[in-house]
Amino acid sequence: MFHNGFMGGMWYGWFFGLVILIIIGWVIVNQMNKNKRDSQLPQQESAMDVLKRRYAKGEIDKEEFERMKKDLM
Repeated sequence: MFHNGFMGGMWYGWFFGLVILIIIGWVIVNQMNKNKRDSQLPQQESAMDVLKRRYAKGEIDKEEFERMKKDLM
């Protein structure tokens, strides 16, 4: 009774509507996750931060640290 009639066409409409909603939801979720990942990227260190880290690790001595610090300022 409904094989070639109204209900068959209505089924396709629901199916394609559902597919479109799923695609839209997937795009929104991916965009939100991308924004979250981008905000969690480490910030670039300033030259002074690098200098302080090298001094703290013992890669440079106090005199070299002071000279480089003066050059940066």
